Amino acid sequence: MSAGHSHGHAADATPDHRRRLAIAFGITATLFVAQAVGAVLTGSLALLVDTAHMLTDAGGLLLALVAANLTLRPPSNRRTWGFRRAEVLAALAQSALLLVVGLYVLVEGVQRLFTPPEVPSAELLVFGVVGLVGNIASLLVLSSGRDANLNLRAAFLEVLNDALGSVGVIAAAIIISTTGWQQADAVAGLLIGALILPRALKILGESAGVLLESTPRGLDLDQVREVLTEVEHVESVHDVHASLIASGLPVLSAHVVVEEGCFRDGHAPQILDQLQTCASARFAIAVEHTTFQLEPPSHAHHEEGRHA
Repeated sequence: MSAGHSHGHAADATPDHRRRLAIAFGITATLFVAQAVGAVLTGSLALLVDTAHMLTDAGGLLLALVAANLTLRPPSNRRTWGFRRAEVLAALAQSALLLVVGLYVLVEGVQRLFTPPEVPSAELLVFGVVGLVGNIASLLVLSSGRDANLNLRAAFLEVLNDALGSVGVIAAAIIISTTGWQQADAVAGLLIGALILPRALKILGESAGVLLESTPRGLDLDQVREVLTEVEHVESVHDVHASLIASGLPVLSAHVVVEEGCFRDGHAPQILDQLQTCASARFAIAVEHTTFQLEPPSHAHHEEGRHA
């Protein structure tokens, strides 16, 4: 006997963040064009890196916007969860792009410390200020929804990193203007790279964890087995699996061995209700999408490849 429990995952259950993503994308794409012109005119590494980062931001926001549209599509017989995992794929692509940019910055920045080119500080300052103002506008648009899912979180972090990069460009311009120390541009580029890499790796790890169907952070499967076993008439629990379909959508399945008589005296449905209540209320993460297979003790010899 098995049963699932679901509160639905139709399109209307997913918050619609498309408008803020579209606004942020428009701002970022415009800034990318402006900073690309500035990077060519000034020859600045810091501005070049910030422009490359801006390109990944624009691409990432476009991916996020596409993913936000896909996640609103309803499930079907072919895709029972719809496109909810599209946000994870978009976050993975964004973090991979950031990682490539960050590594390039570190290599190029070290080279320029020894052979710094001449960088015009006035033009650098202007483009840095333009970039910072635009990034702040994008941050304000994205801030209220940044914790909604991995997709929006990755997009917000990209824009935040880019805003910090613009601060680095401004600082480099001021230092070059006041002291003439041209290496300030390379140092700013290296700092931007140092800001990019940790966040890229973090989002990359979280996205990969979802795709590998790792146990959701905060859900202890040993505790899950212990709590489920505490339900009256439950003898043991095995083949426990937990994963994330997408942000905020954990799923849990388990084989639950109950007393033989429960299948004759009508206890089985009550046990199922109690198991589902435990999953949704007893753990740090509320799991509302569950599948429990109730088995009598005599069923054990029918199972092959049994897991913990």
